[in-house]
Amino acid sequence: MSALLLVLLGLPFVAAIVLWVLPVTKADRLAATVGAVVSGLVLIGSAVLWWDLLRSADGGVGSGALVGSSSEGRVLPGRFADMFAETDVSWIPALGVRFHVAVDTISMPLIVLTALLVFLCCLYSLRITPRIGRMRSLIALLLVIETGVIGTFSAVDLVLFFLFFEVVLIPMWLVIDIWGDEHDPAGRRRAATTFVLMTVLGSALMLLGFLLVYRVTGTFDLEVLGQDPIRNGHGVALAAAVLITIGLAVKMPLWPLHIWLPDAHAKAPTVGSVLLAGVLLKLGSYGLIRILLPVLPGATATIAPYLAGFSTVAIIAGSLACLAQTDLKRLIAYSSVGHMGFIGLGIATMSPEGLSGALFANIAHGIITGLLFFLAGAIKDRHDTSDLRAIGRALYARLPRIGGLLTFACLASLGLPGLAGFWGEMLVLLGAFHPADLLPRTTFLVMMVVAGLGTVLTAAYFLRLVRTLCQGDPAEHPAAAFAVDLSRIELITWAPLIALTVVLGLWPPLLLNHWNFL
Repeated sequence: MSALLLVLLGLPFVAAIVLWVLPVTKADRLAATVGAVVSGLVLIGSAVLWWDLLRSADGGVGSGALVGSSSEGRVLPGRFADMFAETDVSWIPALGVRFHVAVDTISMPLIVLTALLVFLCCLYSLRITPRIGRMRSLIALLLVIETGVIGTFSAVDLVLFFLFFEVVLIPMWLVIDIWGDEHDPAGRRRAATTFVLMTVLGSALMLLGFLLVYRVTGTFDLEVLGQDPIRNGHGVALAAAVLITIGLAVKMPLWPLHIWLPDAHAKAPTVGSVLLAGVLLKLGSYGLIRILLPVLPGATATIAPYLAGFSTVAIIAGSLACLAQTDLKRLIAYSSVGHMGFIGLGIATMSPEGLSGALFANIAHGIITGLLFFLAGAIKDRHDTSDLRAIGRALYARLPRIGGLLTFACLASLGLPGLAGFWGEMLVLLGAFHPADLLPRTTFLVMMVVAGLGTVLTAAYFLRLVRTLCQGDPAEHPAAAFAVDLSRIELITWAPLIALTVVLGLWPPLLLNHWNFL
């Protein structure tokens, strides 16, 4: 199975190179097909790898990754405990850097989510193409992003994690800058530049934190670091934890480091927004769970109340910003700030409930927000704008199927019970009610109450969106606003996300049982 993981890493990258090598005319004509076939093979391979991982565990349930035990004997996630499909070879001996990759029950769902969203983006591009064209380069960049993200989720070496983490930055910058909003060239360039500068700054801080860890331990290997973590919560360990947290928080992003996100989403093409929200934001939250908790548990406990505070502010600030938005894509982008705030709060609790909720919310947010951005792109394509005031009301009457799906996705995102968005936020609030023993419970109870108010605001802005966009008299709007409703390629592309939203909402043990934290 180690060979299969290497294939998942190499196949998209090789396909991207082939697309760039082919003659331009032929490559542009075949690019979306090649991308769909290659990303489909990666999706099948990742599903097979996940199935084999589950079969290899006792009773089909992996033990997750352990960093310690609570007072009640429950386990906390973080370090690689049961690595699967492992490849570990010396790479840079002088620095002790190894090409060490593997998967476990924490990283595997995120790899499958990545493969699914990239496949759906390539499938969508078979019929829905950007006006600027240049499909060869766009699909190639999406495949490079897929390689970088899967590599980040499977890296067991800090330097390797950093390198894969960086692989996705330039491709996404180019996707926003070249294929972004054609009506606002200056705006899309500014959004792309802000994105790359902020994320590079965060990466630099994260790398400094990794170097401090190496100074104390003499290794970059996460397997070794998880077995013998830095338990000291002060001095160099605290500095490393702060640097790593800030670097990863830029990527999530958490308030006040979120300033790059709204413009990046608003100006990116549909497939760029889907991958940015559904995949790239998860690199930061995954890094906090995979690196911060198991490697620096003492320092993590020291900074956890502050992380919880900034996450809670993100929940409220993101929700309030959504209430003021008049652009559909910016509204969904700010909603991501709030949802990632819940994930940050769950991580900060260091409790089984909170961490399980953060991991579940990671997957649910990728599915639901990916669907929301697909829908936002469809609405923008039909009206040539994402400005709610220009689109007008009566979407139910003009585009009943798209209007109905938008309402469904909004209800899922606000956390309606029975849909995927509910379980993650509920478990995060439960984790804040019962944080790890070392943390101040009163502080987290306050955070829980404030975050609970954030769920009310989330319901308010999504219901306001539905009322503003979907309800009204179609006669009030010009005939040019009427367009073809849901197309076949859109239905095929969105169907897996709709189905997963329902399945995970009705059967959360599909994920929760495999982590075995509760």
